[in-house]
Amino acid sequence: MINVASRELGSKIIFTTDEFFAKANRMLQESEAIFEDKYDENGHWMDGWETRRRRDGGNDFCIIKLGNISKINSFLIDTSHFRGNYPLAISIKGCNEKEIDDKSFINQIDSLKWLELLEQSDLEGDKKQNFSSKDFSEITHLKVDIYPDGGIARFKAFGKICFDEKLYKENNINIASMKNGARAVYTNNEFFAPLRNILKDEDAINMGDGWETRRRREPGFDWGIIELAKPAIIDNIMVDTNFFKGNFADSFSICSAYLKDTTDNSLITQSMFWEELIGKQKLSMHKKHYFDNSFLLHKKPVTHIRVNIFPDGGISRLKLFGKFIKE
Repeated sequence: MINVASRELGSKIIFTTDEFFAKANRMLQESEAIFEDKYDENGHWMDGWETRRRRDGGNDFCIIKLGNISKINSFLIDTSHFRGNYPLAISIKGCNEKEIDDKSFINQIDSLKWLELLEQSDLEGDKKQNFSSKDFSEITHLKVDIYPDGGIARFKAFGKICFDEKLYKENNINIASMKNGARAVYTNNEFFAPLRNILKDEDAINMGDGWETRRRREPGFDWGIIELAKPAIIDNIMVDTNFFKGNFADSFSICSAYLKDTTDNSLITQSMFWEELIGKQKLSMHKKHYFDNSFLLHKKPVTHIRVNIFPDGGISRLKLFGKFIKE
């Protein structure tokens, strides 16, 4: 599942009752929360969202506008480093308001149709806790209530990005973008950094912001399976080894398949027999590599790809440019 509440996917805080000690946007970061023994003008600096102590009997909340319309399966609430200042409980609601602007949304918070995704649930300090969502409807906004006040280090909502039908009209777009619904299904190794990173649109910010496997000490190669949101025809490919200098993959290839009904587990074995889309190509360190359609071995619609790296190492981004097609 993808963290659809990530700042990297365009999610943002559009309203909060209070963020006196720490800005709410911090809790939408993908990175692990850190602790620093430092102070600012309002008190101890915390890596997350932290409100002041309430004295009125109410509770604090914030509104998250998701970067993409999404269906949410579960939540991770992380109170790392919040020990004497964490909320006692949390509840989460969601709504689907595609056409409303931020200002109008804020003015109508109380009159909107909210779905209960997580009923009020207890929290513990300095701990990561997982909760299931009660509703798998399409959601554009989340309302996160904390009781009565306090701080959350990281907030993650795992689910699936809903496909935007407008993309059918677009040509030469990155059909392997996480923002366009692509997801990492499985990889044989992601020891240093996860496969899903290569599906981000923006350039990598460091070496840890790509996909990197451990050093192989046995024959073979490393690989990862990616599912596209909808069938697509691929026209050209970009592989970026940005920041990978002494540890970039020596070469890569891509296999592809068009699958209508399958499970994640069955893909692993099936991928051994998928048709090659682009043959083995050499890579260089810290560089964007472009491969036009003359490198592609077919122009068939695909729903899944398997990127192979030889023998191991890292790449920061993979972009497959083409067009989504209707089934």
